[in-house]
Amino acid sequence: MFGNYLIGLREGLEASLVVCILIAYLVKTDHRAALRPVWLGIGIACTLSLAFGALLTFGTQELTFEAQELLGGSLSIISVGLVTWMVFWMKKTARHLKGELEGKLDAALAMGTGALVATAFLAVGREGLETALFVWASVRASGEGSSAPLIGVLLGIATAIVLGWLFYRGALKINLAKFFRWTGGMLVVVAAGVLAYGVHDLQEAGFLGGLQDKAFDISSALPPDSWYGVLLKGVLNFQPDPTVYQLVVWSLYLVVVLALFLAPAGFGRGSATPNAPKQSAAAPPRG
Repeated sequence: MFGNYLIGLREGLEASLVVCILIAYLVKTDHRAALRPVWLGIGIACTLSLAFGALLTFGTQELTFEAQELLGGSLSIISVGLVTWMVFWMKKTARHLKGELEGKLDAALAMGTGALVATAFLAVGREGLETALFVWASVRASGEGSSAPLIGVLLGIATAIVLGWLFYRGALKINLAKFFRWTGGMLVVVAAGVLAYGVHDLQEAGFLGGLQDKAFDISSALPPDSWYGVLLKGVLNFQPDPTVYQLVVWSLYLVVVLALFLAPAGFGRGSATPNAPKQSAAAPPRG
């Protein structure tokens, strides 16, 4: 449940901050008349995200078992790819998000109502669709038939809305770079479990082999239905009897992605000529 709460909190706070920045900028610049089209774009984005989540949840129920597993595994892998891109993008742009959104809003104000609706829709809709897909994949991975993962997501989103409102009112100061760095690292761990579960789905669909090749099986020592087994499943999508493919994919993703994500900014951009003399800040006199 904690893993799903983290997803709801992280993704929900991104959307909440986007909304806060858009609304606060319009109020500060005395463009209150533009609030209605902005709220319209936000409402359309939220409706589309909910419809997408409902389609994923209910639209696959009539498929055969193999088709469900193939679709579920494919979408789980796609969702992990999107979330991975998102955490790296947010790590890079968290400090400049406010200025970037305000620049787009200035351009939209000059173009008219339709541009305002589109700007708000695109800013929030991207977050909403990513959230719907990853939440669906994570809920599917961590607790099919249980309401706990969905409750965790909803609690996370509710917390994000409250934090966003406090942020807007000036009652809360958030170091966005640090917040998204810590939650991004934890989200990478959750995504690794979703990726491994997606691989298992593809194996059950017959798309990948090796379903019977278990890397290990500690089900007797760590029963999946025990409280600690359920806790590990809910937080880390832990499986006591993973296949070899699952373990390899999980390990590679976690080690590589987490190392790159936690690397200092500018890592790997070493100067090609470290011993070259520094260029003078002042231009040499002409003539």
